[in-house]
Amino acid sequence: MLYDWIKHMSFAYPAVFGLFILFPWLLWWYLKKSDRQQATVRVSSIDAFSVSTLKKKFRHFPFVFRLLALASLVLALARPQKKNEEQRTEGEGIDIVLCMDVSGSMGSRDILPSRMEVAKEVAEEFVRSRPVDRIGLVIFSGESFTQCPVTTDRNTLISQIQHLESRRYLTDGTVIGEGLATAVDRLSQSSGKSKVIILLTDGKEDPPETRLIDPLTALEIAKSKGVKVYTIGMSAGPSSVPEITNRPAGRNPAVDFLDEELLRKIANETGGQYFRAKDKDALKETYKQIDQLEKTKVEVTTNRRYEERFLPFVLAALLFLFLGVLLRYAVFRKFP
Repeated sequence: MLYDWIKHMSFAYPAVFGLFILFPWLLWWYLKKSDRQQATVRVSSIDAFSVSTLKKKFRHFPFVFRLLALASLVLALARPQKKNEEQRTEGEGIDIVLCMDVSGSMGSRDILPSRMEVAKEVAEEFVRSRPVDRIGLVIFSGESFTQCPVTTDRNTLISQIQHLESRRYLTDGTVIGEGLATAVDRLSQSSGKSKVIILLTDGKEDPPETRLIDPLTALEIAKSKGVKVYTIGMSAGPSSVPEITNRPAGRNPAVDFLDEELLRKIANETGGQYFRAKDKDALKETYKQIDQLEKTKVEVTTNRRYEERFLPFVLAALLFLFLGVLLRYAVFRKFP
């Protein structure tokens, strides 16, 4: 308890500690004065004076207590205090939806440890860097799904990102259009003045027969809602994930490449930009550029409160001074 009390203590006037330099001089002065005040008698032997008593052993205590009193006063003059800081972050945030491809090809290891793991790691860093924005998560493969609605709950969103796995949630395929449409729908329900989608995929539109919305239709929906879309093509080359699907032959995602023309069209017509990420560093740089392009107005208000703690040192000084005087004029009193 005492350790915690001392650990959080700071001093408003630390220069006062310079007074401690006088303490060695006070000690030297006391010892010199003490030697002068001792009476001397010439005798042939000192055996009769060799008896040691408690009064003799503790004769320096009055000076010690006075020294402790001075030390306590110096500490009190340094103004010990505990500082409490409270920060409140306010600002005009941006509503953002991360629209991530979780198809089987995202398990490719051309970007180690895998495209999916790298995408998750960098997305998590991006979320942590936006303290004011409301952010959501939409995933898509052969269908699309809202993994996390637009929220300010960073912990929940990050947990959802960390537990993403390719081929786990949705049917196989790549429905960029439906993923984009779902993300736009999430933002259409938000009240933010600025709405942004970051769409990340490693392939081209490869829909199952159950597809409802194609990419160009989704693009028109985004434009009508005033949503800006940044697209990211993530691939270092052909996917290394083998085909495990019952779809007709000739539609093998293991040899699919990015449809950069479509991704660039979506970005350009909505006011965003298209980025190509061939490795982890490139993906980090992509998110960094998006972070710079979509600035958030943030105001941080810091309230500082100080709790003064000089009183215990003043009381200690008075106590030591009282003990010193008591011993000096009672126990160790001298007569002429």
